[in-house]
Amino acid sequence: MDGDDTSNPVVDGDTDGVAGAVPDGRGRRPVLSRSEVLAAALSLIDRDGVEALSMRRLGKALGRDPMRLYRHASSKDELLDGVVELVLSELSVPVPADAGDWEQALRRTAHAFRAIVLAHPHVVPLLVTRPLATPLAMRPLGTLRPLEDLLALFMEAGFDGRGALHAYRLYIGFLYGHVLNELQERVQDPDESDDLLRLGLYRLPVLEFPRLRALATELAEYDGGQELDEGLDVILTGLREQLKVGATDS
Repeated sequence: MDGDDTSNPVVDGDTDGVAGAVPDGRGRRPVLSRSEVLAAALSLIDRDGVEALSMRRLGKALGRDPMRLYRHASSKDELLDGVVELVLSELSVPVPADAGDWEQALRRTAHAFRAIVLAHPHVVPLLVTRPLATPLAMRPLGTLRPLEDLLALFMEAGFDGRGALHAYRLYIGFLYGHVLNELQERVQDPDESDDLLRLGLYRLPVLEFPRLRALATELAEYDGGQELDEGLDVILTGLREQLKVGATDS
């Protein structure tokens, strides 16, 4: 998959003392589950980024022969898809007690999504790009559950199928754009008092980027949660109006 050296393999059930391998009472290590493999892969990505993930490093982290991991993911693409599925499994779309509470449910979902992204910032490129590599119906089922749940939420609120799909695309597009912006605007040195230095803007040529440098204070005061709510105000106002128009037309 990634050209790793798989010499001197460690077979599941051996007791050769590989780091991370914990034998049972009979000297055999328990068989790894797919969830354990994906959790270890996510841990590596969280720590060192997507580029650092390889079967060799994953095998070392788990104390297993890298070749044994192929039973859980036949390719690196499949492994990455599994990591995306694992991360998205943390996202729960609340079911409102009343159909009129759909806007609050979307706000809660948006903040839950933002919390997941901030916990796993290195996974964001995968969240954005992995769906593009696979047709919709061939993606891991776990990656489609947020789509299904949000469509159900919009349709329960009163949107028809086409309107629900449009609302979903608008909402998710906004969320992805927001988290990408927020990660991009992270403060470089929070202990620095000068905003230009905190953001690293001092590196920009003064004559070429005067406006960006002049906005250092505003950029440094960026509040991701507040920006998310302000953007949701705009998105939900538009969706509310579309829902009213649809009700009038029907």
